[in-house]
Formats: sequence, C-alpha cells, structure tokens
Amino acid sequence: MGTIKNHVQLIGHLGEDPKVTTLESGRKVARFRMAINEHYRDANGEKQTDTNWHTVLAWGKVADIVEKYTAKGKEIGVTGKLRTRTYTTDDGNQRYVTEVQANEILLLGGKNGNATDA
Repeated sequence: MGTIKNHVQLIGHLGEDPKVTTLESGRKVARFRMAINEHYRDANGEKQTDTNWHTVLAWGKVADIVEKYTAKGKEIGVTGKLRTRTYTTDDGNQRYVTEVQANEILLLGGKNGNATDA
C-alpha cells in the first residue's frame, strides 16, 4: 500500500524538446513539459478540451532514454511521484514548484505503431 501514497501516471505529449543537463558528478537530468489533454462535452453538447501542463524531471538512465528517444510532440507515458520544492527569489519572495519525478517512461506511437517500455 505504501507504493500508492505518492504515485502519478500521466500520458501526454512533450510541449518542447527535453533539456538535458550533465551534472558535475556525471549524473544526467532531463527536464521537459508535458501537455495532458482532457476532452469533454459542455452543457450545450459541444466538444471541449482542457489542457494541463506538468513539468517532469528524469534522472540517470531514464534521462538517457528521454534524451535519445523523445522530442517535442512525442506522446509518452510517465510514472513517478510528485515533488514540491521551494526557493527564494532575488527580491525575497518565496516560490513553490511542484514537479513530477519520473521513475519510468513509456514511449508511445512508435514507428510501427508499437509502444516501447523504457
């Protein structure tokens, strides 16, 4: 039961090419934004789309996969957990940022229509 306390599953499209950074330790981190579209009908029966954006971080081997196989517009699935961090701006204001820390990436819509689990 402990594994579902902080568990996120998302399927969406990358809104930008991932930004991959190699830290001084040699460890890689990939950061990208994901668009998650939800479709529904409004009170008049017209189709509507609501888009939510999420910032995703991937570390190590998962970052390597993101760097090698994804780009803007690619549909992927992500499993991971939410992380909230705080920082103080130069003018003294405190800011909160919530991000998804990816544990696994599922590559969807491959060349032959086959999904690839990574």
